[in-house]
Amino acid sequence: MLHVQMRLWNSLLCLVCVVLLASASEAANKPAPSRPNIIMIFADDVSWNDLGCYGHPSIRTPNLDRLAKEGLRFDNAYLTTSSCSPSRCSVITGRYPHNTGAPELHTPLPEGQVLFPQLLQDAGYYTVISGKQHMGPYALTAFDHVSKGKGPGREADWVPILKKRPKDKPFFCWFASVDAHRKWQASNEYQPHKPDEVVVPPYLIDAPETRKDLAQYYDEISRIDFFTGKILDELDAQGIADNTLVLFFADNGRPFPRCKTRLYDSGIKTPLIVRWPAAVKPGTVSKSLVSTIDLGPTFLEVAGVSPDPRIQGVSFQKVLKQPDDKVRDYAFAEHNWHVFKAHERMVRSGDMLYIRNAWPEQRNLCVESIEFPSGEVLWERFKAGKLNEFQQDVFLKPRPAEELYLVTEDPHQFQNLASKPEYAADLTRLRKVLDEWTAETGDTVPENPTLDRNQRPGKPAPPEFEHREMPGDARQATTINTPGPILAP
Repeated sequence: MLHVQMRLWNSLLCLVCVVLLASASEAANKPAPSRPNIIMIFADDVSWNDLGCYGHPSIRTPNLDRLAKEGLRFDNAYLTTSSCSPSRCSVITGRYPHNTGAPELHTPLPEGQVLFPQLLQDAGYYTVISGKQHMGPYALTAFDHVSKGKGPGREADWVPILKKRPKDKPFFCWFASVDAHRKWQASNEYQPHKPDEVVVPPYLIDAPETRKDLAQYYDEISRIDFFTGKILDELDAQGIADNTLVLFFADNGRPFPRCKTRLYDSGIKTPLIVRWPAAVKPGTVSKSLVSTIDLGPTFLEVAGVSPDPRIQGVSFQKVLKQPDDKVRDYAFAEHNWHVFKAHERMVRSGDMLYIRNAWPEQRNLCVESIEFPSGEVLWERFKAGKLNEFQQDVFLKPRPAEELYLVTEDPHQFQNLASKPEYAADLTRLRKVLDEWTAETGDTVPENPTLDRNQRPGKPAPPEFEHREMPGDARQATTINTPGPILAP
């Protein structure tokens, strides 16, 4: 009897071993989860709240609304500058504009700066850039395939690129539209918006010229929305949507007065939407503060690539999975030369936004605040003495050297609280934080700054243009990797 029991036990033990070995073999042969594909869609000159999913009542963005419905919408995402080429150079390096060596408009990124797509490429990713580039030749060395794009918005070759990509490796696509940059270009991908559908911001003139101008701006947003939908459809057709992270944002605010180049939310805050079905819960919203220098380190982390120590941004991968998590208490931004001389700095912390202006004696101008229909009608009303208090900003001279706003109650940043005694503690705190960031990152106010390229209204024509000393030059900020304050002590 004992002998029979032993044989049964031995048989059972053998069976267990066989099952365990089979399971181990199956686990060993099962392919590891593949690294995600990454598509970054880059709009041009689009403010944060000019999409349906951010509450705009009339701009038609069904595909971007779908992206938000199927992914995560960030409500507190900030650019490092509201200026085309410096914003792009900041994104590709994960560094602040004055640390890139290209903080002013139309300055190329210097060789030797870190490029996060290069790190992805070195790790086996197929890397693509299509559409607007505006970073100089060195930045393009990080990409296997370089295209200037096709069509009025430069989006027409995005789907063909996805079709022709190598199928044996993960891919990263930098898809950069010129929508909605001026001048407007009509096409057939959208239903045109009517002037009576327009929502005129209170700092602009509600006039036929402005309404038509804004309607055409809306049309360009609808075009990039159309091509975003084509990308989503192609990912579905290829069966790779679940393991592809799609991120949408813009390089700076809308090309209108008091928006583009400016450090108010109308200029410096960006829409930011992430869909990644394998990791992101659909229909979620995050109030967490993030910066566009955080995009590169986030992509690197989700791809399993070690970050480069020169990158100043931080990954927000954990926010993708837990939208209430926090990766930073402070977001910093710069306003440097963009056709007109400028040096402003901003920090957003909690509900407060603080701006410091090194040259408050001059008007805060950009081309869009003078030219084009919305700017022209604004100046006509100014000369006629017919502006209300909210439309005066472009014309202030001198301006406040410091501005402080409670953004949750003042979404347009109209009520400067810097002189209010009840906000003295907030002012002192944010002054200190900005001072720390300035010192630690090597930011400077140029002694021989780049002067205006265009003529200011009522002023003599400027001398022949040349870039001069730029922010950070005096402290060799391109060699500084310290990010400054990120989380409060």
